[in-house]
Order: sequence, then C-alpha cells, then structure tokens
Amino acid sequence: VQLQASGGGLVQPGGSLKLSCAATGQIFSTDTVGWYRQAPGKDRELVARVFLESGTRAYGNSAKGRFTISRDNAANMLYLEMKNLEPEDTGVYYCNRNGLDGDWGQGTLVTVSS
Repeated sequence: VQLQASGGGLVQPGGSLKLSCAATGQIFSTDTVGWYRQAPGKDRELVARVFLESGTRAYGNSAKGRFTISRDNAANMLYLEMKNLEPEDTGVYYCNRNGLDGDWGQGTLVTVSS
C-alpha cells in the first residue's frame, strides 16, 4: 500500500487545517489507519487512528478535543481535521497503515506560527 499525504502548510495559532491521505492499494477491513507526527528533535508520536473493523477512533493526548480523524472508504482517503492549532502542533504529519511496522506516507509539514 502506498500512502500520499497532503494539506500541510503554515497556519497561525488558533487556526485550522485539514490533512488528506490518499491510499493506493488494498486496504483490508482488519487494518488500522491513522496519523502520526514528528516534531523537530522529538520522536514520532501517534496523533489519531481508526480501527477499521470496529470503526473505533483513538486519539493521542495532544489531539483529543481538537482533532478529528475520518475516512472515506469508497475513495480510499483518510483525513485529519485539526482545529485550535498550537505552536506545539508543528511537525511533519505522516499517514500510516498498521502502526510502526506498517506502511508510511512521505509526510506533510504543518507549521503553526504567528
């Protein structure tokens, strides 16, 4: 599976941004798809993910209440809607299939700065 993330950019604190991820290849109903991010000088961390079989969504602590993950199954697209962005949200955002040992997209840079 190949993953292509897009939608990053420069946004002011308090602003919003929506990331998109296009998947090419077979996504199975038992897969988990999601978003991770890596801030400068920090480890990659989970932002949000969806367990496709159950539809359950899980969020990292920094994303709860501000970010929403969604999926368009028919179009094989994954989205991350981010609101009330903070400078600490700055980083490269990666879409992912099946966790750290799974498939990764190339990342899209989000910069939150005034």
